[in-house]
Amino acid sequence: MRVCTDEFYDYVKTVPYCGKYDVLVVGAGPAGICAAISAARHGSKVLLAERYGTVGGMLTSGHVDPILGAVSRGTMYDEIVSRLREKDPDAPQVTSRNGREIPVDKETAKSVLDRMIEESGVILWLGSAFVDVIKENGKVTGAVFATQSGLKAVRSSVTVDATGDGCICAAAGCEIDIGRESDGALQPLTLEFTVSNVDESCAITAWGGTDPVKIPSGEYAGMEYRELCRLKNSEGELPKNVSIVRLHRTVRAGERSVNATQINGCSPLDPQSVAKAEIELRRQIDKCLEFLRRYVPGYENCLLKCSADTVGVRESRRIRGLESVDDNAVEQGIKREDAVVHNAWFLIDIHNPTGGGQAEGHSHHAEPYDIPYGALVPRGVGGLLAAGRCISGTHRAHASYRVMAICMAVGEASGVAASLCAAEGIEPSDLTAAAVRCVLKARGAEL
Repeated sequence: MRVCTDEFYDYVKTVPYCGKYDVLVVGAGPAGICAAISAARHGSKVLLAERYGTVGGMLTSGHVDPILGAVSRGTMYDEIVSRLREKDPDAPQVTSRNGREIPVDKETAKSVLDRMIEESGVILWLGSAFVDVIKENGKVTGAVFATQSGLKAVRSSVTVDATGDGCICAAAGCEIDIGRESDGALQPLTLEFTVSNVDESCAITAWGGTDPVKIPSGEYAGMEYRELCRLKNSEGELPKNVSIVRLHRTVRAGERSVNATQINGCSPLDPQSVAKAEIELRRQIDKCLEFLRRYVPGYENCLLKCSADTVGVRESRRIRGLESVDDNAVEQGIKREDAVVHNAWFLIDIHNPTGGGQAEGHSHHAEPYDIPYGALVPRGVGGLLAAGRCISGTHRAHASYRVMAICMAVGEASGVAASLCAAEGIEPSDLTAAAVRCVLKARGAEL
């Protein structure tokens, strides 16, 4: 009998199983793609399930450009960058305080990632939104998905949560942290966009709020661009919490990728909140365009070429793992014998959860650090691994390891671990870091 109240609806339905896989990866963003391909290359039968109609996540649908962050040599990050550059050999090579910036054409990325998935033998489901885990005796043994033909279930020996938001881990009852430790506040949501018709003879680039680049001509000639942004923000000509309009080179001359819009106080875990963010951020795009055309030389006639298909999320859930990446690891560059990602690096980049700019005034320096295998293994639940920004770490450390280069390397390591566990019939918590490291080293990864 089904029970319906004002607060709950007791729903019971028989869902057909649609296969058994060694490894199930949920989420086809940078981390999930690397996890799935990595597991398949180690011999596993792999299903990669994605809620959207294309792969790539923030790299494609999210229009995050450029790829930021760094890891040691020999990971799938190097492979993906190499294959992207084969398609766009004339793309500019830029280095800034952000480190090496890898500009990306979204359509090229879709093609490259599709081909890599196909070559690996991974089975891909698109338009398949995660609904719930199947859990038996404290272990995740599969998942249920909503598809255009109804609910479908799959069995898996090991599941990798690459949803970004830790959706599988949360549904499985894992211990979770959300936001900064003091109040749970999250970094803002953003919609990135690209402008074309930029005059390269005078147009600047600006990688962040500490970039000292100056306005070359016009009314504000000689003023630092970051000061112009702050001035126009204070005068209401930029959105309330937009105190810097970041301008990155793309693969083509005459274009810039713009990272500027932001909204605070919206939860990426609440659908109504996400809709509110989407509507507001698109309004902000218009205002940012007006600012560029009116005040920034070279952008007088710029056009909106394209924008993200989905809101960009910097932060939501983080698992509590067997090990964790803490503030000290990132600040001091701690190296570990159980590392599965070596020399991970990006700035401590905390976009202000309660206002414009950075939470700590500016992004802070980090030293190359290691990510231990245990940070990928949730406590207390079997058959499950995490990949990408939802791994175990502090709010401040997460602000460094959340970027795509590091997420790719974490994904590759999680795929190896999942494949080893499936083949040996053991739990991720019983697998040694040494076993994962052995496979990664054999592939050429420096650890």
